[in-house]
Order: sequence, then C-alpha cells, then structure tokens
Amino acid sequence: MNAPSQVINMYAAREEIYPRETAGRYASLRWVCVWLTQLAFYGTPWLGWNGRQALLFDLAARKFYIFGLVLWPQDFIYLAALLIICAYLLFLATAIAGRVWCGFACPQTVYTEIFLWIERRFEGTRSAQMRLAKQGPSFNKAWRKGGKHLAWGAVALWTGYTFVGYFTPVKALALEALQLSFGPWEWFWVLFYSLATYGNAGWLREQVCKYMCPYARFQSSMFDRDTLIITYNAKRGEPRGPLGKKAANGAGGAGGSCIDCSMCVQVCPVGIDIRKGLQYECIGCAACVDACNGVMDKTGQPRGLILYSTDHALAEGYTPAQIRRHALRPRVLVYAAILALIVGAVGSALWLRTPLKMDVIRDRGAMGREVEDGMIENVYRLQIMNTSERQHRYRISVSGLPSLALVTPAEVALAGTETRAVPVRLRAAHGDGEKGSNKIAIELTALDDPALRVKEKAVFIVPRR
Repeated sequence: MNAPSQVINMYAAREEIYPRETAGRYASLRWVCVWLTQLAFYGTPWLGWNGRQALLFDLAARKFYIFGLVLWPQDFIYLAALLIICAYLLFLATAIAGRVWCGFACPQTVYTEIFLWIERRFEGTRSAQMRLAKQGPSFNKAWRKGGKHLAWGAVALWTGYTFVGYFTPVKALALEALQLSFGPWEWFWVLFYSLATYGNAGWLREQVCKYMCPYARFQSSMFDRDTLIITYNAKRGEPRGPLGKKAANGAGGAGGSCIDCSMCVQVCPVGIDIRKGLQYECIGCAACVDACNGVMDKTGQPRGLILYSTDHALAEGYTPAQIRRHALRPRVLVYAAILALIVGAVGSALWLRTPLKMDVIRDRGAMGREVEDGMIENVYRLQIMNTSERQHRYRISVSGLPSLALVTPAEVALAGTETRAVPVRLRAAHGDGEKGSNKIAIELTALDDPALRVKEKAVFIVPRR
C-alpha cells in the first residue's frame, strides 16, 4: 500500500507586522535623523552654487558638480575613494555601536518610519489597524486604505522626482513635470524609484532588512563582545511573570523584573523578541528599549532591563566610563587609522589637484612631412579641459628640439568647465633631430595664473628619407 503523500512547506508564510507606536529618547533620536536626512535629500538639489545646481551628476555632459568641485570622467577615482570612505565609516560605526546605521539613518528605515506615521494617521493605533484588517469591505475601510496609499504614492513620487533631480537639473525637471514633457528615460527613472520607494517602505518593510539587505548577513564579522548592541539583561529579568502574580506572591516572589507584557515585541518593526538574544534581524532601532523603559517607569522599577550595552559590560558589570574605554580596542583603532589615511590622501590629492588637463594626440594621417620651405612639420590635436569654473586664457609652448616652433596660434581661451580640441602644427628645421621619433614636450600655461600649467610629453617624427 502506498503511503499517503505529505506536503512539506519549505517557507513559512509572512505574518503581517503592526508595530506599536512608542515614545522615548531613541524614538526622538530616530525622528531627528528622519528630519535631517530628508531635509538634506529633498533640499540639496535646490541649492545654487556659482549660478548652477550645487550637487549635480550631469551624465549627459559628463560632469559631476559637488559644490565648488567639478569632477570629470578622468576623476572617477575620487568618487570611488568617496565610496571607500563611506564603507569604512560604516565599518567603524558598526564595530563601535552595532547596527546604528540600520536603526537610525538607513533609507529603508527612514522611509518605513515615514510610511508608518502616515499609516497611523489614516488607520489609527496598532489595535485599530488589526481590527480594520479583519473587517469586511466597507466605506470606512476603503477610504482609510485608499487615503493611505494615495499619501504613500505622493511621497514616493516626490522621492523619485528628487532622486532624478540629482542627475538632471532639478529646475528644468520641474518645468518638464509641470508640462508633463519628461523624456522616456526621465519617466522611466522617476517611476522606477517611486515604485521602489512605495514597494520597499509600504509593502516589503522588514523583509528588505531580513532577506534582501546583505549587511545583516555579514554584520557579525564586525561584532565582538565590546560592540554596543540592543540586549536583554536576562540575569535581572528572569524568571519573568505577570505583574499580578508578582503582587500576589509578594515582593520578589516571582523573581525577575520582566512582567512578560510583550511590549518589546509589539513595538519591534521586524517582529522579533529581543529576550531570545541578539538575532540577525535586529536593526538596532532601540524601540524595544524605549518601550521597556516606559513599562519599568510605570511599575516602579529601574530602567535598563533592555538596553544599549555590550556583552562584556553585562557579564562584568562595567560602568559607562569602562564601556567607553573598551571601545578603543585594536579593531576600532585599525578601522580609524585606515579611514584617516584614506581621507588624508584623498583630501591632499584634491587640494593639490590642478584644474587643467591636456591630452596630446598625434595626427596619424600625417606622420611627419617636409613642407615647402624645407621644414619638417608634424600635426597634433590638443584635447584641453578647463576643469575650473573660471574662464582662462592659455599660452601653448613647445620644447625638445632647438628649432622647434609653433606655427598655429599660441594662445587659446576656454570658458569655465569647457573642453576643446585645438589643432596644433609644429615645425623644425631639416636636419634638426634624429631620423625617426624625437621626444618633445608641449606645455600649457594660464596667462592670468602662471602657476596653473600642465606639461605633456609627445613625439616629433622626422622622415627617414
């Protein structure tokens, strides 16, 4: 007889999480981060600098404007260095304070916080949201759900528009938006980032942190027993029990301080129970700390049952001063030293950077020719880039052969951030130099600032016959 078939579910169905709103020091700090990050994100594209947008990654013109700094494709190394600096800042912050970035400043956390605030304005508290979800179709449910999604969509659209404003001049983009005259790529990216914001912050929420973000998977490699984490003081809290049982048994009859109210679970945006120990899903938002401290205040017990601390601090009973001293450990010092070296190197390179670039390209169609007066002529193209935002007039000079001279005009003017190809003809006397290639140099000097100069090597060809 065949055995009955059995269905095994490999993946558990997602349970909807309705985080309870909480108040406290860390909740206030989260909202400070929300305001600061969003004022910076939404406001920066509208800042002006020297008559243009202060921060603009103009891909069409291949110019990156970062306040007073103009970067070109040849300067991509600086953008790569900026990403490396951000990565080391994240590593340093994680080694000291755990997932403080995830809990307070990560865009996913920030926009989820905004979307949750909108949801509570339309649907009410946690218990009201849960009751509304169980109700059948009704006008009340329709307008509350519909209004919430319209508000989410408005925030998402404004976010997508602002993001594209970092790559297309935002004022021109605003005019196009009013006229509904976006180009195909502008429509695509505005809608793409709007849908990404709407989906991630409105629907996926904690699933992004738990399943999509790689940071949660490798964060443990940066943790040690002196890293600040959200932790539950089991020595003090266990055995847990309801407050009524504690009162019935008398003072200390039920043991621990935890009254098993589950407030720490109800406020958690990823739905974990911190009393089970540190879990990779924990984003370090400290909502459970605020909730537990509020319960401790109401029950007349000292705060700190759930707290920001370290494993060593809980085991050894460190004071706050001892925790700070243990923060300066080898791992942290190495991260800080590497970060300081990179910042110093990049800062020095930017400070010493010459805002002028020149590439010398030989005309391969005329390798070297004898002209009517018996002189030898070579033709070049100078690709000149004025990377500053000031207009400059430059003088072209050559060296390398005794009779080498410039035939074409020796001066050229470039506007700010202008690139120009300048044809140049050089001549030398017949018999001056060896047959074949001769090393020469072409120098470009600003007339209004002699310190602004570049010099590039080139080759002057003398025909062999």
